[in-house]
Amino acid sequence: MTATVHPRHRRDPARHLVLWGLVVLAAVMLVPFAIIVLNALKSPAEYAASGPLSVPDEVYTQGIVDFWQRVDFGVKLLNSLVISGSVAVLAVVVSVLNAYALGIGRIRGRLWVLTLFLIANTLPQEALVYPLYHLFKQVGLYDTRLGVVIVFTIVQAAFGTYLLSSTLSGFPREVLEAARVDGANRWQVLVRIVVPISRPTLGVLLVFFFIWTWNEFLIPLVLLISDENQTVPVALGVLQGQRSMDATTTSASALLGVLPAVVFFLLFQRTLTRGMTVGAIR
Repeated sequence: MTATVHPRHRRDPARHLVLWGLVVLAAVMLVPFAIIVLNALKSPAEYAASGPLSVPDEVYTQGIVDFWQRVDFGVKLLNSLVISGSVAVLAVVVSVLNAYALGIGRIRGRLWVLTLFLIANTLPQEALVYPLYHLFKQVGLYDTRLGVVIVFTIVQAAFGTYLLSSTLSGFPREVLEAARVDGANRWQVLVRIVVPISRPTLGVLLVFFFIWTWNEFLIPLVLLISDENQTVPVALGVLQGQRSMDATTTSASALLGVLPAVVFFLLFQRTLTRGMTVGAIR
């Protein structure tokens, strides 16, 4: 009598292979970050003597302190947090409202509107800088954080609308009809039914919008010229262009620039994972 092998056991070697492949890939991706951390905690003399791959003999934090004071990093960090957080929340709200009208409301010309949002999302930022510069000069939004928030809210909401409209178009009609039979109006249907059910997807968009806006460089570089309004990527780019930092201070700047986004991602990792899992199940 031959023993039967469960299909799950037959797939185990392949699963282990994929798992080890992902571990190797993660390690490769973490190597540059680890090198930055090592060099940020290393003195310039030790860097010159031992090179970038050596482990520091002692923790040297003066490079981080020097960079923080040189660019007034606390102000830049606050600017990035305010702009990225505002854009993430506002873009999600605008995306939900637009997608509710397009995906569930089925407004006239829905396909053309979605095409317009898709085109807006694919426009290169280089094509937007010149018109935005002159427009903001005219309306008094140049060199203001509000102007940058408005720009990126529109840009991110274009992608969010395109994504959510296709998701909400497949929303169960039975649930909507049952809510309307119970006397719920359109606003109550959106707030009490559509948003709670779509919360995992909205959480994923919130995380992505925050990180994407945090990493933006070109438009903030052009629209935010005052030192007190600049974001973290702009401050890093301007200081790097001056070539006034040694290797350890440069590593400290890179570490401080990427660390807030990494912390935000780790804090909302469960939200991101839950949203992707729900999307895969659906």
